[in-house]
Amino acid sequence: MAIDWQDLELDDALIHPLLELGLKKPAKVQQQTIPVALDGLDVLLSSPTGSGKTLAFLLPALQHLLDYPRQSPGPARILVLTPTRELAEQIHQQAKAFEASTGMRSIVVTGGINYGSQLSQLEKSHELLIATPGRLLDLLQAEQYELESVEWLIIDEADRMLDMGFTKSVEEIARRARHRQQNILSSATLASGGVEIFAKRLLNEPERIEVQPPKRERGKILQYVYLADTAEHKQQLLLRTLSEYEGRQIVFVKTREKVAQLAGLLQAQLTYPVLHLRGDLPQAERQRIIEQFKQHPKALLVATDVASRGLDIEDVSVVVNFDLPKQADTYVHRIGRTARAGAKGVAVSLVEAHDALLLGRIERYTEQKLERRVFDDLRPKYKFPATDKKRSKKKKAAKKNKKR
Repeated sequence: MAIDWQDLELDDALIHPLLELGLKKPAKVQQQTIPVALDGLDVLLSSPTGSGKTLAFLLPALQHLLDYPRQSPGPARILVLTPTRELAEQIHQQAKAFEASTGMRSIVVTGGINYGSQLSQLEKSHELLIATPGRLLDLLQAEQYELESVEWLIIDEADRMLDMGFTKSVEEIARRARHRQQNILSSATLASGGVEIFAKRLLNEPERIEVQPPKRERGKILQYVYLADTAEHKQQLLLRTLSEYEGRQIVFVKTREKVAQLAGLLQAQLTYPVLHLRGDLPQAERQRIIEQFKQHPKALLVATDVASRGLDIEDVSVVVNFDLPKQADTYVHRIGRTARAGAKGVAVSLVEAHDALLLGRIERYTEQKLERRVFDDLRPKYKFPATDKKRSKKKKAAKKNKKR
């Protein structure tokens, strides 16, 4: 049976903006999460990137604020913690869509932004605070903000929080939000033991919600692998791949140093804009680059994994992994930058022999063998090693015995 927004017992002040945004019906993750959260239960949520997870926790939080209006102005009643500035800004933009209809004001606190401007915002009454842990903890330790009014704590991308070393900071922030009544923790995966331990420390008997995309959704991202013999061969494969697709394109590399190097090489070869994004850029500069990328119907963004989460840009036709990530779940987040909002997309990985085991790790994690493709004039000349560690060891042992 189809579910409408009205079936979720949301206020008209929330439903009207949703309809104006063209969101006619709730996504699966929203259908499952909103009623549980409105029942006052803690939630441990896992849902794939691009599935509507942000609204799944924002809507019940806003409904809570409408159901229990505050008596006097003050600091945040809802605290949302995110691992990156980009994700914080994305959540903020979604929250702002409901500001006019609800009167609920949200503000963002992240690194890379002037302290003074953030403090002046924090002094004004607001209902939602969206923050990265590092900057918020700095403000708390300097006694420039307090969390006594926080009723809901929402931790987004918990797996990424752990990867980035924010565990202690988040736990300290949670300790300071001591009057909170409810918690929501979201993660792209619950497979990590670290996420489970993290959840046990922060949540009280949570309702566990795991949403898997339907098979038709999984098929929206076509995933290919091109095997490369050398660094030069890999660059040739990259240029050929980019020439195959129109629209916006994103290329992921593993280090900041390689971002500028590869962007320069590509700009010399391509006729359309090549932009690059790194984690060490000031926030204002990062936002300027993202906006510039959004404005061009045909542009290329070279980025480190700072862009793999929190970037919500329409019409990204292809994502290229120039370097494979070390973590398999990072691969999933990277390719999730394409096929947004129901569109189709392509994800291409360029893999040299030394990354064979990383490729195997990704295939085991995603439970699928990625299709190997070739360009006739750029075929690899050398045999590619096994992608399974055990098989690799067996082959080494067999070779050793043969020599004896």
